[in-house]
Amino acid sequence: MSNLVYKSAEAARGIEAQYRRVLEQWPVPKAELQVPTRQGATFVLVCGPEGAPPVVLLHGAQANSASWMLDVALWSTKFRLFAVDVIGEAGLSAQVRPELGGDAHALWLDNVFAALGLSRAAIVGTSLGGWLALDYASRRPAAIRALALICPAGIGRQKNFLLKAAPLLLLGPWGRRKMRELVFGPAPRTLPEEVRPLADLMEGVGRAIKPRVVKIPQLTDTQLRRLDMPILTIIGGRDVLLDSRNTTERLQRVAPQAEICFIEEGYHFLPGQASRVMDFLERHISSCRD
Repeated sequence: MSNLVYKSAEAARGIEAQYRRVLEQWPVPKAELQVPTRQGATFVLVCGPEGAPPVVLLHGAQANSASWMLDVALWSTKFRLFAVDVIGEAGLSAQVRPELGGDAHALWLDNVFAALGLSRAAIVGTSLGGWLALDYASRRPAAIRALALICPAGIGRQKNFLLKAAPLLLLGPWGRRKMRELVFGPAPRTLPEEVRPLADLMEGVGRAIKPRVVKIPQLTDTQLRRLDMPILTIIGGRDVLLDSRNTTERLQRVAPQAEICFIEEGYHFLPGQASRVMDFLERHISSCRD
């Protein structure tokens, strides 16, 4: 794996091995695919009933498809899930990071959809994955049945978190822990045993990967108005990376069909949303077959 994404080749190998061990605990039967795309091989986990309405899952930055492990047991009862490892992140897809400002990621998703035999699908995306979903929907609206977005980038203003985080990085392990708490919220005192391998993986990714230090493109009002598909947006009032109030204001103004769940005490990490997303998907795509 290229050092474009990881701090070292050793770190990349360690995360890949740890990720593969975590995937052994995937809670439902699954298939693992490597599909060819113009950006290189893309890893996809597939689960749920064949012929059920398709839902593509796009995780956030500094993550991989293990992010969905606490959600897929519920969603896969009604939907055919395709959890895609985003290129240039800590998964098993190509370690390339094309510019976010062009159409490279949309063309990549064209290839992914084609390889999976999908003409239309719903997308669930979180953070950077939410931006990928929005960008794709704005360019390929006919391909998208519905969008369920958790703390999505690309709508509200991106905050300058590095300005706040830089002093903490000088304070060693304590500073890094405080920085994580600002993003993810206070860590629980104890973790259930079945969650610990996933938590350890995500902590390891945070140490091993090179973060994307980029400004994520915002969709214009015109682009947002074109999104006429059902939209669910779940956002946190304490998000230090994105301006959730600006996200709310823009959606209410230019995409009034969007359902907005504003969690006042929520951070950029919003666990426990599986039932809310399931309800949305059942209402909007449960009768679709594609």
